[in-house]
Amino acid sequence: MSNYSNEHFRNMVLEDRVHRAMYVDPGVFEVEMQKIFGRLWVYVGHESLIPNPGDYYCTTIARQAVVLARHTDGTVHVLFNRCGHRGAKVLQEQRGNAKYFTCMYHGWAFRTNGELAGVPMRQDFPEAALQDPQFGMVPLPRVESYRGFVFASLDPKVMPLLDHLDEARVGIDEICDRAPAGEIELWAGCHRYHYKGNWKLQMENMADMYHPAACHGSTVGPDGRQFQRRAGAKGGSAPFFAPNGEAIVAQTGVRGFRNGHSSEASLFREEQSGGVWDEYRAQLEAIHGPERTTDILKNKRHSMTLFPNLDVLIAQNSVRVVRPLAVDLTEVEIWPVRLKGAPEDISTGLVKFANITHAAASFIQTDDLEGFERCQEGLNTQGTDWVLVARGLGAEIDEGKGVFFGPRSSEVGQRAQHYAWRDLMSA
Repeated sequence: MSNYSNEHFRNMVLEDRVHRAMYVDPGVFEVEMQKIFGRLWVYVGHESLIPNPGDYYCTTIARQAVVLARHTDGTVHVLFNRCGHRGAKVLQEQRGNAKYFTCMYHGWAFRTNGELAGVPMRQDFPEAALQDPQFGMVPLPRVESYRGFVFASLDPKVMPLLDHLDEARVGIDEICDRAPAGEIELWAGCHRYHYKGNWKLQMENMADMYHPAACHGSTVGPDGRQFQRRAGAKGGSAPFFAPNGEAIVAQTGVRGFRNGHSSEASLFREEQSGGVWDEYRAQLEAIHGPERTTDILKNKRHSMTLFPNLDVLIAQNSVRVVRPLAVDLTEVEIWPVRLKGAPEDISTGLVKFANITHAAASFIQTDDLEGFERCQEGLNTQGTDWVLVARGLGAEIDEGKGVFFGPRSSEVGQRAQHYAWRDLMSA
């Protein structure tokens, strides 16, 4: 545990810069597990991962093992993955289906809502102890869902989920509204990989429109473009560079939201059309009408990043999860989305795009991972103690409701994350 005072954490984030200890100090990381991941709403998983009674999905919150489970009555629960008897981890497989969750150590069995169901040689225990809920698989203090996205918190006093998401919930709305059925599904598994760097490097990158022209130059440059990011005969390519060589991507805006959320403006200016895309558009128009359909398909945002661990990749129609493992080790998952009710070719195409852009051996994400690891190495050196995040400072446009727009690849989104980090860590 760090011996830093609350005031020290507050002084680590200034208006235009942050202290490098945020990324390299193991003591700071331990406090983050308590004050950020231990107190905020943390994305656990999507309801589509557990469609049937008895389905479960195992993950972690603040490095604590938890289970997302579907009970026999269809309700969704998030439980500590811990036997109430001697504390053994109950479920070892990441996903599966079980009538009961059974501990391998002494054979205690639990219902899919965490209640104790069976105890071998039960007569040898005091019955009053076995009736105590704390000796089941204990549910997390708070669990809420928004349009299928399940969040949980270790803090029973956490604010309501909608208050935490605030205006940034429009990112979830945008991707769900694209599905004719109004729902998405995480249906094709995920890409999962690790990088040797701090978790905030990935979160900051998702509010960074300054890096693509340099970091991804091999694939976005005029001579290097190897794929288009969206389906359809037209409208699939983003204009990263103007004919005069100027980086258009660096002129794209970024938004900072309350509670540390951020979003990148869309790179795409042309509507998609052609092939199966026209069939898909006709489906939406039959439900919503032409005007609303045009609004749904407009691609207003490249992504929406929800602090502290979720990114809705709207351009790629994927979901990214960031999971801190240590001060210098982070796990990332990329889940392609199925737009429920859309033509199957749309969903299989989205899987292909995720493979191209965000797999462990993809064209795009590999560049970012290399950048994160170089940042971690550099931040461990004794240069300056400060990291500059001043791009666009003072040029932000107040759009109301706690939303600030920063033009020309502003770092306003990163500053929103840092200010939220400062307030939580110094509380």
